[in-house]
Amino acid sequence: MCAGCFIHLLADSRLKEEQATCPNCRCEISKNLCCRNLAVEKAVSELPAECTFCLKQFPRSSLERHQKEECQDRVTQCKYKRIGCPWQGPFHELPAHEGECSHPTKTGTELMAILGEMDQSHRRDMQLYNSIFSLLCYEKIGFTEVQFRPYRTDDFITRLYYETPRFTVLNQTWVLKARVNDSERNPNLSCKRTLSFQLILKSKVNSALECSFLLLKGPYDDVRIKPVIHHHSFSNDANETDYVPLPISDSVECNKVLAAKNINLRLFIFQVQK
Repeated sequence: MCAGCFIHLLADSRLKEEQATCPNCRCEISKNLCCRNLAVEKAVSELPAECTFCLKQFPRSSLERHQKEECQDRVTQCKYKRIGCPWQGPFHELPAHEGECSHPTKTGTELMAILGEMDQSHRRDMQLYNSIFSLLCYEKIGFTEVQFRPYRTDDFITRLYYETPRFTVLNQTWVLKARVNDSERNPNLSCKRTLSFQLILKSKVNSALECSFLLLKGPYDDVRIKPVIHHHSFSNDANETDYVPLPISDSVECNKVLAAKNINLRLFIFQVQK
């Protein structure tokens, strides 16, 4: 079984609250029970596989290099992408396109408009990183490793959710909760899978506690998360944030997270000084 199918199978079993089983022999499988079969891997690496682009057959061991460097049908981009050319196409058509590409002959005014749009995207990215650096200048900063553990609701049709044990940051007690596909009835039937989370203040406070917070990849996980800064003013009457998306890149990454026994991330909380 390939790694992608294995992870998808474990994620499905987590959502359906069932023990994952092999689709062929029906024996129980898990990350702890399965191991790599190096002899089979070696044999499989020599079997032919089809190139995604040219549809020709190549040994699996050389397929990746072929698709990245050698295939004449691999998808490539125009060298004038830096000045706004959106063209994408097969590698063998690249010389003809670049010979006819209109972007090198555009006027300065036209190029300034294109570069302005590209600068906007760059400024959004820089704004995020500058915001993070600004938060790092705050006097009161706390972070901790958090572990989301899977649980089931008490509904007739149970739903999967995640919750962390209570933890202390900035001398306050907190809990994080997460849910799959915004708690839809049957997320296991959906190809698109997402996670959202909320931060809950469990301590009682004498005055409003205004905070910024963000979740990042933990030191022991390889999930790809794009940092997003959230803000909330916590009080005894407003001690929970709304559910916000966990910015995982795609459904494949989400399946990796769901297939794991627990979700390990790192939480940063920055207290805004009044």
